[in-house]
Amino acid sequence: MTVSIGSGVSTEADGRVGAIEAATAARAGLGGAPADLAVVFASGSHLAAPEALLEGVYEALLPAGLVGCGAGGVLGPGRELEDRTAVAVWAAAFPGGSAQTFHMTAAPVGDGAAIEGLPSLDGASALLLLPDPASFPTDDLLAVIAESWPGVPVMGGLASAPTPDGNGALFHGREVIEAGAVGVRLEGVDVLPCVSQGAAPLGPELTITAAEGNIVHELAGMPALHKLRAVIDALPARERALATDGLLMGIAVEPSHSEYGTGDFLVRGLVGADPETGALAVGALVETGQIVRLHARDAASADRDFADALALRAQALGGTPPAGALCFTCNGRGQTMFGEPDHDAGALALALQDAPTAGFFAAGEIGPVGGQSFLHGFTATVAIFPE
Repeated sequence: MTVSIGSGVSTEADGRVGAIEAATAARAGLGGAPADLAVVFASGSHLAAPEALLEGVYEALLPAGLVGCGAGGVLGPGRELEDRTAVAVWAAAFPGGSAQTFHMTAAPVGDGAAIEGLPSLDGASALLLLPDPASFPTDDLLAVIAESWPGVPVMGGLASAPTPDGNGALFHGREVIEAGAVGVRLEGVDVLPCVSQGAAPLGPELTITAAEGNIVHELAGMPALHKLRAVIDALPARERALATDGLLMGIAVEPSHSEYGTGDFLVRGLVGADPETGALAVGALVETGQIVRLHARDAASADRDFADALALRAQALGGTPPAGALCFTCNGRGQTMFGEPDHDAGALALALQDAPTAGFFAAGEIGPVGGQSFLHGFTATVAIFPE
């Protein structure tokens, strides 16, 4: 039997009514199969009483498990609903597979945090993760997973809207939870990750020749800041203009490659520079010997990168549309970046042949680059489910 997925969105002001409408549309895509999992994203006034929303989902769908979160905007099939009241419901039936939902908490311990509630990922095919950004150390968890369960892809996004009283809004089953993270452990379920960091490479690849922590002291044998300026000065006029709007550094995640593509770089911001020493501070740990390349972000490069990334996944599917997909896109994308509505949702509909999709505008996106999962910004991360 194949995976069945359905999705629906509603802009009804009444939370229960809207949830029933969206969940009924999602149920129609399951072909009569029971829902093993429902994923719910809610925005606007629905967050004043999300319990009513969850009641509506259970009334219409009765899923075996449910997770979700508050959102600054939601995505549905070909649609993006930003900065307004809406609910998106995504439902899946996984015959032969399992979807175990869970809630995690984190308590400070020394300089780190003790995370409780994470199930063993032995045998897991993927993890879906929706953390509350104010109360959960997502980077710490991803480091634990990379060390203990390398190769298990993690996809998701940080909740991007609290309740009106400022509390976190995570959904687990029929409960609304204020802190921590909710997730789904998938086993026996094929998932094809797609991560588009939406940044254009600039200039040549460079080798870090001296570094410590997140500080790059030298690039290609020169003080890093001096080399960076030399690279920018040599760029064509259009690329120099992109660099002035916000320069980023791509760090190669597979140092052994002889030829690097866009997806081989983990893109991070440049967070500081010391004009006296020529050192650069990067938003990630770096090591001597790593290959880096400057990047810049704009709407055209983000559009092209997302289309290319989706095209590669469509090719991997052999031209067959997937059962469905979940999309976690940055709340800095949407109309703010592209100047038009429905950009990412439209690209998904085109590349995935109108497969059922849902998602939300996240405050940070989670997905794998080079086999390890990271927390990103300005990224579109998609979990694609083949039939």
